[in-house]
Amino acid sequence: MSQVSVEIPPGYQKVFGRPRALSDAPYTYCPGCHHGIIGRLIAEAIDELGIQGRTVGIAPVGCSVFLYRFYRCDFIQAAHGRACAVATGLKRANPDLIVFSYQGDGDLAAIGTAETVHAAARGENFTVIFVNNQIYGMTGGEMAPTTLPGQRTVTTPQGRDVALTGYPLKISEMLAQLDAPAYITRQSVHDARHVQLARKAILKAFRNQLEGKGFSLVEVLATCPTNFRMPPVEAQKWVTEKAMQFFPLGDLKVRDE
Repeated sequence: MSQVSVEIPPGYQKVFGRPRALSDAPYTYCPGCHHGIIGRLIAEAIDELGIQGRTVGIAPVGCSVFLYRFYRCDFIQAAHGRACAVATGLKRANPDLIVFSYQGDGDLAAIGTAETVHAAARGENFTVIFVNNQIYGMTGGEMAPTTLPGQRTVTTPQGRDVALTGYPLKISEMLAQLDAPAYITRQSVHDARHVQLARKAILKAFRNQLEGKGFSLVEVLATCPTNFRMPPVEAQKWVTEKAMQFFPLGDLKVRDE
């Protein structure tokens, strides 16, 4: 796909534009969804580190299944939940590649739990971007492993009952207990300040891979206005008033040696 060229009028300077690593393909996400912001932050990190020509992404199953359309780098489509297994094979076969998986909470924390945990336990040298919007987005809004206690979904219309379904999985806290991971953090993109913090975290996760430090995972709290059944502005408030209370932000493990 060709890059869109915008002519800058005389006397003006372009200070913001599409990252080189992003294609011109329009996003397929719902209005107010945070996937688009997170996707851009990844592209900015690729640009800043100058790794576009050696980067390979692992596309998930879910709302971001068409991720390979949005980037100007190679991609592999993994079976549902198997992104970390595919990333492991790819990185071990060609250690010079920069490999990242992009996964939602259903893909990573449900069907892909085993692949995620064991890749982290082995300290595989790739980067995982984990989007936690507390719900299954693409399939209609069912309860996910990260759905909050009392949260209503199409499969928990009265709210998640922890006595019946258990508590949400805190994936980042779980992985931070392992010895091997280099970097485990939870961020959000609900306002401009937190977008910048998430950008720094994603950049660090990719830089860790370049430096051979091992497994890095950046969890990002996100919205799903369509399946939350609320306008985007209200969905933003959900992140701060509900999600962040159960999933606090910050670094959970940083190994810099």
